[in-house]
Amino acid sequence: MEHYSNIFSSNEETEAPEQPEVGQRPALPAMEALQQLGQTSMPGSESNIFCMTIIGQIEGHLILPPQNKTTKYEHIIPQLVAAEQNPRIEGLMILLNTVGGDVEAGLAIAEMIASMSKPTVTIVIGGGHSIGVPIAVSSTYSYIAESATMTIHPIRMSGLVIGVPQTFEYMEKMQERVVRFVVSHSRITEERFKELMFKTGELNRDIGTAVGGADAVKYGLMDAVGGIGEALKQLNTIIEARRQQNGMTGTPQQTPYASFPPNPTGNPTGTPSSEHSKELPQ
Repeated sequence: MEHYSNIFSSNEETEAPEQPEVGQRPALPAMEALQQLGQTSMPGSESNIFCMTIIGQIEGHLILPPQNKTTKYEHIIPQLVAAEQNPRIEGLMILLNTVGGDVEAGLAIAEMIASMSKPTVTIVIGGGHSIGVPIAVSSTYSYIAESATMTIHPIRMSGLVIGVPQTFEYMEKMQERVVRFVVSHSRITEERFKELMFKTGELNRDIGTAVGGADAVKYGLMDAVGGIGEALKQLNTIIEARRQQNGMTGTPQQTPYASFPPNPTGNPTGTPSSEHSKELPQ
């Protein structure tokens, strides 16, 4: 008995885990952050640009089946708030490869991005379908890969639908919210957007249009055809212009780039949409 009591009554002091300082956000291990949020970094890193990914189906108020690849809006919105509050973050880059999802959740994310005071750039790589279209156009400047597509179609509902006039009026109002947001944050006209939305023959057993990269720029839906390199250059250009407007001095954390030549597949990559032209250097 004495032997066992000596083992359990060891006098060695155990080191207490380090506690984060007051006001400092505890750092998540890389693997835990990857499992919970789908990324390895959080706002507050050394970089002045925060990269956010929206991949798979946008999950709203209802939990989707486990086999679905989803992006939860309750994860995205707090990250946007954290990036807006962090003084070290000077710009955001949002990568989109989504099939769409919950309408209200997608609009909430789009409104959050559009209302941020910091420069934002979105890139559609793969697809930015359905409710992913408002998110794609909500930024200061938007890019789409040449091989990417964006599906534009009317609002659809699944599950129990009560066939009363109020249900159809509600769907029509929700659809108008989407149309109004896209038109006000891009250069596409309402007539052209609704024409693409209600076009027949483009989609199998449905109405709508699958718009490719170059066509999205031609219609005024996206600003330019490009990828990650062009997006980083443009975002750094906007950040540097804001520094000069605010009279900030010092060496930036990332070297800014000058505007680049026109893109032969669409509008010039240095030409912004009218909604956000004030963000770019003159």
